[in-house]
Amino acid sequence: MRQRVTVLEVSPRDGLQNEQVVLPTEAKLELIADAVAAGFRRIEVCSFVHPRRVPQMADAEAVCAGLPEAAGVRYTGLVLNRKGLERAVGTGRIHEVGMVVPATDTFGERNQGMTVERALAAAEDVIAAARSAKLGVQVTIAVAFGCPFEGEVPPERVIDMARRLAEVAPDEICLADTVGVGVPSQVLQLFPAIRTALPRPLPLRAHFHNTRNTGLANALAALQSDVDVLDASIGGVGGCPFAPQATGNIPSEDLLYMLERMGIASGVDLAATVVAAERLGRRLGRQVPGLLSRAGGFPQPEAA
Repeated sequence: MRQRVTVLEVSPRDGLQNEQVVLPTEAKLELIADAVAAGFRRIEVCSFVHPRRVPQMADAEAVCAGLPEAAGVRYTGLVLNRKGLERAVGTGRIHEVGMVVPATDTFGERNQGMTVERALAAAEDVIAAARSAKLGVQVTIAVAFGCPFEGEVPPERVIDMARRLAEVAPDEICLADTVGVGVPSQVLQLFPAIRTALPRPLPLRAHFHNTRNTGLANALAALQSDVDVLDASIGGVGGCPFAPQATGNIPSEDLLYMLERMGIASGVDLAATVVAAERLGRRLGRQVPGLLSRAGGFPQPEAA
């Protein structure tokens, strides 16, 4: 198993997009600053989508304008098409954009208004345009481990999609368990199969939701599959607003605790992340789903 892994912090975008409370721009920037201070070096800060579809992300440009200057930190913005890419480029603050391609037509129509084929074509177009704009670009295959509308997703379909996307040379391919139905055996099957199928080596990322309490188990399986990057969300907030009952990302602090106890380096400070989770809970007016902010870290024996 690898001894170091990158954790991509997604709470400012994927975490907040499903919250009933719409945080003001200032609060989002405080969350991002907390993530930077904790040591996260890749942070998904916003999405450039229509505000009627995701009102929690309506202030994307304002968030980008206020992003803290931080050496070595890469800010990511989600885009779904060329227009979203143009908005991201226009901010001058986004280092990389992320595309999402659904693995089923029904989810794609409800989430993005696109079939799988149309989304693949859009991703190919955006990847090429992002390259011309000298932006980093990565792509996520959504509902790769199961769809709430079509059920099981054949692994061969996901592998074929990854192979096709690799031909246009994104910086990274991610598999997402968008609705939290995946289990470790799927992770152990899909990621190695994709590595074998790709025409050239390409970093792989994993995005797990903890809807059915399998997120950390899947993260461990991803580590065993030599995945390069794991997504997580401070406090465990998040979920897809276009999928039924799609609650909760992996809590960053819970993941970091597991990594730290296993001796796997991430470069992120666990204590600072717990503080950030507690602060986020106060901002949202509720207790966040993550467990470490409630239980604390490994208990230290009292001094004699």
